[in-house]
Amino acid sequence: MSILQTRLTEALGCRYPIIQTAMGWVSDANLVIATTRAGGFGFLAGATIAADQLEDEIKKVIAATGGSQFGLNFHMFQDNAAQCVDLAIKYRLRAVSYGRGPDKQTIQRFKDAGVLCIPTVGAVKHAVKAVELGADMITIQGGEGGGHTGGVPTTILLPQVLDAVSVPVIAAGGFSTGRGLAAALAAGAEGIAMGTRFMMTSDSPTPAATMQRYLATKDTQQIRVTLAVDGMRHRMVDNPFIKKLESASPMGRLWIALNSARKWKAQTGMSTGHMLKTFFKAIKDDPAAMSQVVMAANQPVLLQRSMVEGFPDEGILPSGQVAAAIDQLQSCQEVIEGIASEAEQCLHKLYQRMPITPSPSGDGVEGRAQA
Repeated sequence: MSILQTRLTEALGCRYPIIQTAMGWVSDANLVIATTRAGGFGFLAGATIAADQLEDEIKKVIAATGGSQFGLNFHMFQDNAAQCVDLAIKYRLRAVSYGRGPDKQTIQRFKDAGVLCIPTVGAVKHAVKAVELGADMITIQGGEGGGHTGGVPTTILLPQVLDAVSVPVIAAGGFSTGRGLAAALAAGAEGIAMGTRFMMTSDSPTPAATMQRYLATKDTQQIRVTLAVDGMRHRMVDNPFIKKLESASPMGRLWIALNSARKWKAQTGMSTGHMLKTFFKAIKDDPAAMSQVVMAANQPVLLQRSMVEGFPDEGILPSGQVAAAIDQLQSCQEVIEGIASEAEQCLHKLYQRMPITPSPSGDGVEGRAQA
């Protein structure tokens, strides 16, 4: 039995306890295929795949990998949430992931179809609630992680959640190496989940100009948390757009949000007339609150601007702190196999340090190692 076989690998059917998370505009069929072939477990980003293309992306992964041993991520507030639920069940995908997730009845539908539910949480209370609703596993994301993230570091959050729930726990936020995987397993996690590390691979669809911005980020201080986008904690690579938002007054931030939405009106539906009407209404109400609402609605487009169209200064750049430690683009296979090999070496060294006690039966057979 491999030292890296855990409840996660047994349940998900992957070779290594390494999960590729669903990143908007990044986790497409090709990235999931590369992850699956390399022995990891990948999630499609259902929130940013067009509704009329989602089923084809699912079928593409199935055709290329020979099965449904991958997952789909979605949010219940997206327009095609019902479609995501139906497709995951129709194709008997191995798992779904979500944040603020479906209700107990929907989760039961997944369970009846054999689809595992693996929500991502950033607080102990949310982990407990998710298990009460029927989660099969829990992914915890520490504050080191990219995009929307909590404020509790992984090293604090992981043991808290392990003590609070009995289902398998997956650690995310701050992982990119085999040492990190070994540490997570030694702490009691069943595996790790990574986003930024997979985004920064040669299999990622991230445009070259945007990828170079990530590779050029060498200081974790450049990968910081901001509240300027939608009022929630958002970890991303610093860029002119974020600095402009943060330095603006409430009225200025509203104008930036509206003007940004107007620029990409084909996607947002924000006409110039609608923009001005909203602006003058907000003057009478609360410009700060209105700017957050508009920016939150405009967020997928801002993400698309950098992660699809390749303009890193004009959109947002979600990123975990580990981006500062990555200086080259490897394939998913190279990343996964490298992490697995290093983790095995670390764990073997750990076990070699542990004294062996005699068997309680006195038959001369060595018993369990003690820490």
